[in-house]
Amino acid sequence: MTTSRVELFWRRSIHAVATAVMMVGLARAQQASPALPPAERESLSDAWWTGPLLANSAATLPRGHFLVEPYIYDVIGPQSQAFGSRAYVLYGLTNTVTAGVIPIVGYNKMDNGPSSSGVKAGDITLLGQYQLTQFHERSWVPTTAIEIQQTLPSGKYDDLGTRPSNGLGAGAYATTVSVNTQAYFWMPNGRILRARFDVSQSFSSDVDVKDVSVYGTSNGFRGRAEPGKSLTIDAAPEYSLTRQWVLAVDTLYEHNGNTSVVGTQNAKSVRQNSGSSWTYGFAPAVEYNVSPNLGVIFGTRVIAPGHNSSLTVAPVLAINFVH
Repeated sequence: MTTSRVELFWRRSIHAVATAVMMVGLARAQQASPALPPAERESLSDAWWTGPLLANSAATLPRGHFLVEPYIYDVIGPQSQAFGSRAYVLYGLTNTVTAGVIPIVGYNKMDNGPSSSGVKAGDITLLGQYQLTQFHERSWVPTTAIEIQQTLPSGKYDDLGTRPSNGLGAGAYATTVSVNTQAYFWMPNGRILRARFDVSQSFSSDVDVKDVSVYGTSNGFRGRAEPGKSLTIDAAPEYSLTRQWVLAVDTLYEHNGNTSVVGTQNAKSVRQNSGSSWTYGFAPAVEYNVSPNLGVIFGTRVIAPGHNSSLTVAPVLAINFVH
């Protein structure tokens, strides 16, 4: 990955965000009146959504219904590309409780070293969400939910030999607790702006580490890694251009705590600290909804260089199907 390619993706992403902001601004300017009669406003049932690229919904599935949403992405960094796919497979246990699973597969292509020996499985995540409140038109209360994700260390992470790129797991049991919110706003021209605001905190267990690993250790190492906590804040508006076409953008902030690695190598003590890091990013996207139950979204997630973090750009495509 050359610098010029990263800069090209950066410019395109900024242009997409500017376009989304401009369209929302035009929508606000189309109608001078502060409000339209209810008959001239877009109804909730007439608005179709796929959802933004990153922010999870606060809504739960009706009892007995399911959702399948596979993502395909290419995370482009300074010296590598990570091709991958993750899929949300969710089921409505009750009208207020949704459960599901998130499997991940991937392939790492390295500029300075061997790439993955093939497509590998990453860690798998179990998900449960409980809806606390439901949005109603003319009410200030948004839809809110508590979501818990439990990641199981099923992916390879250590004893990687000559191919560190085969590491797609973290080796840790990780618990993520999220508060998700979602509300709808009617613009002056009658179109709907849907907004999500999610806050997530992740906690990981300690990990036994052997030899070459995703934690930067090499052959002969024996010890443990202690991953730091992770905080993510995501605000994501979506603007309903038409029933089928929607503009969306995620804006997010991430903070990761220090990850320490302690052990021995060649009878010598080893201690490594990654240091804490923070970064911010955005993910502009365009949604096309074939029906209320089927939609496609395409966009680009851009993580800007922050403290102890590098620029990454990730084109993303997802299909959302609800039944």
